[in-house]
Order: sequence, then C-alpha cells, then structure tokens
Amino acid sequence: MPSPGGSGDDLFESLRNADPKKLEAQERAAREREQEQNARAHAQLKELVGSNSTLPVTISSIRLIGAEKTRRSFLDRLFDPILSANRDRPYTLSEALQEVGTATDKLRRFDIFHNGLAMFIDKPSPTIPSSTPTDIDIYIKASERGPVVAKTGTDLGNVEGSAYGNLLWRNIFGGAETFSFNASAGTRTRSAYQGVFEMPILSDPDKTLSIDALRSSTLKPWANHEEALNGVGVKYNWATKGGTRHQIGYTGQRRQVTGLGQNASPTVRNDAGESVKSSISHTWVADQRDHPFLPQSGYMFKTISEITGWGPLRGDVAFWKSEVETSASTAIPIPGIKDASGVSFTSGFRAGLVYPLPLGFGSSAQPSRINDRFQLGGPTDVRGFKMGGLGPRDGPDAIGGDIFAAGSANLLFPVPTIGKDTPLRFQVFGNAGRLLALKDKGDNTQKKVYSTIAQLADGAPSLSAGVGLVYAHPVARFELNFSLPLIMRKGEEARKGLQFGVGINFL
Repeated sequence: MPSPGGSGDDLFESLRNADPKKLEAQERAAREREQEQNARAHAQLKELVGSNSTLPVTISSIRLIGAEKTRRSFLDRLFDPILSANRDRPYTLSEALQEVGTATDKLRRFDIFHNGLAMFIDKPSPTIPSSTPTDIDIYIKASERGPVVAKTGTDLGNVEGSAYGNLLWRNIFGGAETFSFNASAGTRTRSAYQGVFEMPILSDPDKTLSIDALRSSTLKPWANHEEALNGVGVKYNWATKGGTRHQIGYTGQRRQVTGLGQNASPTVRNDAGESVKSSISHTWVADQRDHPFLPQSGYMFKTISEITGWGPLRGDVAFWKSEVETSASTAIPIPGIKDASGVSFTSGFRAGLVYPLPLGFGSSAQPSRINDRFQLGGPTDVRGFKMGGLGPRDGPDAIGGDIFAAGSANLLFPVPTIGKDTPLRFQVFGNAGRLLALKDKGDNTQKKVYSTIAQLADGAPSLSAGVGLVYAHPVARFELNFSLPLIMRKGEEARKGLQFGVGINFL
C-alpha cells in the first residue's frame, strides 16, 4: 500500500534523482550526530558517577547485547557472581561499575569480541513491581569476531626461511574454545604440522586447558642428521594475582634420528633410530619487563623442569632436565635530558642441566641421547659462534652437552637520526658461554654431575663481542650484528662477521 502523501513509484523516483554528494553529506551528518550523542552520554555518565560515587545501588541485571553465538552458561559464570542478589551488602555506584568493568575486561581477553565493548546504565522499567529506586540495569554492547581466520605468509628466521599457513577457529562451542592448525615448510624445518584445541576453565581467561598434536621433520646440519617427531600433549595453564604464569603438562613423543649424512660421526650413528619420550613438565614465568623485545626497565625470571621416563612414565629415555633463565633491564639517564633518553642496559643469564635417571623402576641410569642434550651458540644466544658451535664435538658434529651456562651484557641506544620513540636501536654486546658433557667414567651419577658443574668455572668461558642493529617488531625481535669471537676452545666453531637472527627469546 502506498504511503500517505505519495506512491511507491514517487519514492523510487526521488531516490534516483537524489544527489550522491548530498546523500553522503547527510550520512556524515548523521554519524556526527550519533558521535555527539555518545560523547554527551559518556560525559553525563562520568558526571553522574563523579557526583554519586558513594550512592548505594543494586545491580538488578546485566545484559550483553550482540553475543549471538556465545553460550549463556559461559556468560553466567562471569556476571552472576557480581549481581547484587549474591552479595550481603549493597554496592556503591563506583564499586558496581568497577566490578562490571573487571568482568568486561575478562570478556575482552577471550578475543571472541571486537575491541570497543561499551557499557551503559539504565533504570529498570517502573512497571516492574519488584524494582526499587536504587536498582540499575547494566547493558554491555559487543560485536563478535568472525569464527574462522586463515593466514599464509613467509618467515625468515635463524639461518632458516619458511612458508606457513595458519587456521584459527574461534568460539567453537560458545565458550571461547579455539582450535588452531599451523603448517609450515622451510629450509631447515622441512615440514611441521600442529593442531591445538584450547578452552578456558570456568570462564576464566587465566586458566586454560589445551590438547595438542605435532608432527615435524627438522634438518640439523650441525650434527649431520634429521629428526622426525610425532607427539601429543595435554597442558594446563594458569596465572596468579601476582602476575606470574604457570604451565604443567604431559607430553608423549616418538622421535627418530634419521637422514644421516655421509660423514656423520659415531656418536650420531649410535643414537640413530627411534626413541620414545614420556614426560611431565612444569614452566614458571615472572615477567615484569615494560616490553618483551626491547625492555627499558624490569626483569624476567623463568624456570622449566621436566621429568622423563622415571617410574610409571616409562618410554626408553629417562632424565630430569632443568633450565633457568633471567634478564634485567634498566634505563640509563643522560644528564641534561629531562625525558627518558632511550639508552638502556640489559643483562641476561641462562643455565641448564640434564640429570640421568633410572628408566622405570630398579634399572640403572643411562647416558643422554643427542635428542635431549643442550646446544649452545648462534645468533639468539652466544653470538659470534655458529649454531651449536660451542661444546662437545665428535668429528664434524656438534653432539651437545648436559650442563651449560651462558650470559650476556647489552647496551642499547637510539639511532641518532631516528630517535628514541622508534623500535630501532644500536647495540653493543658481550656474550659468554660454556657447554659440557657428563663424564662417562664411574657409576655414581651424582658425583659425575657435581664434578662437571665444577668444570664450568675451570678457565675462562668462550667469549665474543660486537655491535649491531636491533628492531623490535610486534611479533619478534630482529638483529643484524657484526660479531668478533674473543675466546674459543679447541674444536669450537666461531662466526666472525655479520650474523642475522630473528626470534622471541634472545640472550
């Protein structure tokens, strides 16, 4: 039926004859009016809270607008605990908004909604008999992210180039569950496929459970072999109120040392073939740095502990493996400059130990395999040396060690023509490290470990120094350095000159 005052044909005719610039101006004016209204409402809310912050209120309901695929039971665990019906005393207005803001921040951290969650306050309808003058309804406006994200690209890393593809499926069952699948192929990691299913526990973004499966084939030219790996794992992650993070998990892997080079050493040939690893691990991280890749202040402390093959774990390798890593950064003020100068000093230290254990119950401890030993040297730890350039060798192969310690000192300062507000820095660095294998002689494992640890202080460590450029990209740190080895032991392989490194964890 035609609308009053004109026909449907008249309406379409007016649209055809409309000036596009005029329509665009009208739409722009409408958007501006909406922005002004939102700004006015925000100012009114701020004024209301400021003048009534101690006013007693009762939260009668919390409603999330735009959560079409998110499960109601998942949201109830977030918001039910802060409803006034579950408290023994009323909120003040500021307390109520703070509690809802905390819950909204948790919702944001699940990464299933777009940024820009908005919160509004309203009074319940006066037609509701149970409503009181102090009742408020809280509305949270949200927009869900797309469920599936796919991405492809290329990476240039530590002496390796690769192509990758990532697939992410969000909010699978409406409770912020995710499934990610990653596939890559490169010059060193021939192929790698990993699938991870992760879900929050009790609607808490700080507590997650994950199940993963991995299959990879990696070329290890420093030891003339290739390692094929198939594994599954279950991990539980949680964070404390103090800001530390924990992970405990179980991993089962079938490893194969294969693709031996023609000049592979007897040590590599002896470890060739399959081995089964069954382990429980725990990781603890306390990170108080102001930036993960280019810190100006703060510290980081990390420990990794792993028990493999001991007691009921079985498999065919058994050991306790422990690593510790720490770093600290401080800004260096320059006299006469009021603001931060951008100059900083960072020091780091890493150490690790592989302690042989009896396999199962009642057997004797066996020497470690090449799969499980530490490697040291390269552009992300002891610069100025090749990958695996430090430590024990058998002919042309770096066979790794059971005990290591390494340290670094880095002075970073802005590039003069660019300034301190960019992620680009010059650096001057010094690195030192030592990697040792347990002695085979003797049956007392404890004595062998203690005597090997004592050797770390026997003489100067391998040492290098250099200068370079550092770029802190949002997802990784890039370094291009000129390195000069200063002290090296017989058989170690240095790398004098330019060295390029990419990673998220540098010494």
